[in-house]
Amino acid sequence: MKKIFILGISLLAFFAGVEASASEPVVKTGIEVLRDSGFEGLVGRKVGLVTNPSGVDRYLKSTIDILFNAPGVELVALYGPEHGVRGDVYAGGHISDTVDEATGLPVYSLYGPTRKPTQEMLKGIDVMVYDIQDVGVRSYTYISTLGLVMEACGEAGIEVMVLDRPNPLGGNKIEGCCVEPGFFSFVSQYKIPYVYGLTVGEVALMINSEGMNRGQKGDQQPAKCRLKVIPMEGWTRDMVYEDTGLPWVLPSPNIPFKETPMYYASAGICGELYGFLNVGIGYTLPFQIFGATWLDPVRLKERLESYDLPGISFRTIWFKPFSGSQKGDLVKGLQYFFTDYENARLTDTQFYVMQAIAELYPDKKPFDVISGYGLFDKVCGTDYVRLEIQKRYKVSDIIEYWRKDEDAFRELSQRYHIY
Repeated sequence: MKKIFILGISLLAFFAGVEASASEPVVKTGIEVLRDSGFEGLVGRKVGLVTNPSGVDRYLKSTIDILFNAPGVELVALYGPEHGVRGDVYAGGHISDTVDEATGLPVYSLYGPTRKPTQEMLKGIDVMVYDIQDVGVRSYTYISTLGLVMEACGEAGIEVMVLDRPNPLGGNKIEGCCVEPGFFSFVSQYKIPYVYGLTVGEVALMINSEGMNRGQKGDQQPAKCRLKVIPMEGWTRDMVYEDTGLPWVLPSPNIPFKETPMYYASAGICGELYGFLNVGIGYTLPFQIFGATWLDPVRLKERLESYDLPGISFRTIWFKPFSGSQKGDLVKGLQYFFTDYENARLTDTQFYVMQAIAELYPDKKPFDVISGYGLFDKVCGTDYVRLEIQKRYKVSDIIEYWRKDEDAFRELSQRYHIY
């Protein structure tokens, strides 16, 4: 009995060790690499920081606190993108200049009337540090803020230091056409595909070197700055966020889980068609649902499955949103899952849902029931998708155009691969 007891204890210790080992992060983010270097490049300098709650190390210590307490580093100002430095502002809400309670530092808003830092905001700064978790999708506005910060710092002769973080979609997914003239905006600020397969540090290198940083409307002379990227250690291009072992801190309210960026890429464009479908906003599964009060989920599931979409599966779901325009209503629809992520086409999913709805419900065609489509065109980076798909609601009519820039961008982007 004693031997059995000892064996049991040994096995428990073994499996506990395996679990601890499996959960240990295999990736060091830029802030951790910077700290390990003794804050090389920041010591003896006055530092500004663009960040939000996702800027943390593996122990969830904020980059704000790390730099504020770093020996020899003088952190003098914070800059808040959409949702704010502390993440207390909902999507689209304007942010005001304020003071950070924890540090007493001034916080300048970069998501209000002023999206590009003014020279007054930058006064006294020697180097600007950027540390925010990206999601790998063009319409997610943090990379747009990064470009405007780089532009302003270039004009002021201030160095920009980007602390790199993983692309949660991995480094190989590239989907969608590049932004076309007339459709550049804060949600499509660079001539890159909708899903671009680069880390935020690689994006910074590309837009700085390729002359892509041309303002919110894409009509300015290319802006360049002195740029330094602090790479990660241990990240490879085949990693999704789950593989990093790092904790996920939601970079914005509707990206709560490490898998959510995959679903944001797959439903975010459709989500801009207000009045069409509920994509899970206001419920516990943002961007992972397509639903409506009038929908028959069984029929929709059968129709989508008939398309044989690679790497994706659907299940029926009934739910009541706890916020938003359909709060308390019974919404019926589908939740979807990626069963073979490598072979799945993320962005195509929403277009096939639009096709299925048009086939099953001719009186509910997306562009017949919505109140406006301006933001849809902006996030697509073109009006071609809308103009073509609304003719027959066939994905086959747009798919070649949607994919036309992917191979060329893949070749171009490889020049800026750090990993």
